Amino acid sequence: MTMQSGMPPRSGLDALKTNWRSDLLAGFFVFLIALPLCLGIAVASGFPPSAGIITAIVGGLLVSRVNGSHVTINGPAAGLIVVILGAAQSLGDGDVVAGYRYTLAAIMLAGALQVLMGVYKAGQYSAFFPPAVVHGMLAGLGIIIIAKQSHVMLGASPEPGGIFSTIAQIPHSLMNPDPVIAFIGFSGLAILIFWPRLKHPKLKAVPAPLVVLLTGMGLGQIFGVQHEHWHPFLSDAELQAGHAHAIAPKFLVDIPDEWSSFFQLADYSKALTLEFWGAVISICLVGSLETLLVANAVDKLDPYKRKSDLDRDLAAVGLGNTVAGFIGGLPMIAEIVRSSSNIQYGAKTGWANFFHGLILLAFVALFPHLIHNIPLASLAALLVYTGFKLASPRTFSQVWAIGAEQLALFVITVIGVLATDLLIGVLLGIVVKLGIHIARGVWLENMFKIHFTIEQTRSDMIVVKLLGSALFSNYLPLKHALEDLEKGKTIIFDFSNGYLIDHTVMDFIHDFSNDYAAQGGVCRQAGPALETFSDHALAARLMTADDRKK
Repeated sequence: MTMQSGMPPRSGLDALKTNWRSDLLAGFFVFLIALPLCLGIAVASGFPPSAGIITAIVGGLLVSRVNGSHVTINGPAAGLIVVILGAAQSLGDGDVVAGYRYTLAAIMLAGALQVLMGVYKAGQYSAFFPPAVVHGMLAGLGIIIIAKQSHVMLGASPEPGGIFSTIAQIPHSLMNPDPVIAFIGFSGLAILIFWPRLKHPKLKAVPAPLVVLLTGMGLGQIFGVQHEHWHPFLSDAELQAGHAHAIAPKFLVDIPDEWSSFFQLADYSKALTLEFWGAVISICLVGSLETLLVANAVDKLDPYKRKSDLDRDLAAVGLGNTVAGFIGGLPMIAEIVRSSSNIQYGAKTGWANFFHGLILLAFVALFPHLIHNIPLASLAALLVYTGFKLASPRTFSQVWAIGAEQLALFVITVIGVLATDLLIGVLLGIVVKLGIHIARGVWLENMFKIHFTIEQTRSDMIVVKLLGSALFSNYLPLKHALEDLEKGKTIIFDFSNGYLIDHTVMDFIHDFSNDYAAQGGVCRQAGPALETFSDHALAARLMTADDRKK
């Protein structure tokens, strides 16, 4: 295959020989970011800290060699914390060890489903989730993470209860913190907020999560924070057998000194229950959706503008999840923070992902005792900050700018996720979106079937004419047809005979037009809108007074 001038080889030994220096350096910096995040995500998910490390190693060493992307980093992610913690608690019925092992079985089966989805080209169906619903889902997850981890960061223990109860108890924890733990937690939070604003380029190049980790370790030593051990991952028989190295600390991270203790086997004894399969579907849905969204986002950040094979990427992540679940790890996705940092630090190929996993493996093998001194409050600060980015006020304002109906979808999805669970919240958002389209006059037959024509009117011009409505629920055939068009032409999108074009389709056409222009083509739109639903350039719009699809 002929590549553009200067384009790095995709993978294999040629890519390694040509780019090993830049990829090794990028992998090292990603390792510095990944270590504290992997530990924090695992602990917040109700898993042993080693589970996050296992997942990142599998993502680096295995998935990087078979995936369909170029510079994405695979590993555990904050967006799955709520799903995994909920699965472990509900399946375990109060038994943390049992819940962990049941959830490992769910992770393995979710991974197997992802492999099948990739093989049968299901990556395209991520388009069926409207952006406002996806952002609402992530914001809901962010709020839950903030609510739960705030208490850990403060060294407080809230009364048991649902998420609204946990949120309501935050003021009490703020007024009654453990002073030392809270100081460590707030110090980490301050570093995450202000470190990126430093003017000194060399200091700014040091990853903020690493600074949080080192500062927390230093403060822990100064204040004499000690391990207060409890034993959620050991049975009485294991404790009597002397497996004290596997215990989990209350204030400090602890991982096993022996490699054999890293690994746990899945328990499939609940595989015939609805509760178990609810966990499988939740892990599969959220993990797949986040992986596909991140892969698309990373493609836009890639300086070489390479395109990922989304179906291959999904299958590779599924394989990684099956392996990680088999040996005691969390599920993984393509992760945006580590992937964007990977690009920032000069990664050229997937070998950077491989090196990040390899360095993490070497570090844990050689220096496990360093990890023992990391305060959980520092990891909680990382997660509170991550949750805030998922649910920041800026996200609300950006959704509001697109249109009032987008904000309504966003808020309804957030409330649905908080009040019920993730799957019901997302489904609620989609149903409301379809209801809005019906209220605006879209024919039911047009709801899931798009009508358009493509005609080459001149040797250098192609006209794409829309008939009826183009919606999130029907535009996939249009997407596939546009992908097959010859490059370097002038494409006219004729909306004059359309009815309703929703934000999802406007956003897709905008991205397609930019990509097509980057390859030497030109895209234009014809047909003024009768009404747009906000001043945003990509807001949903009515083109005519009635649905003209006949």
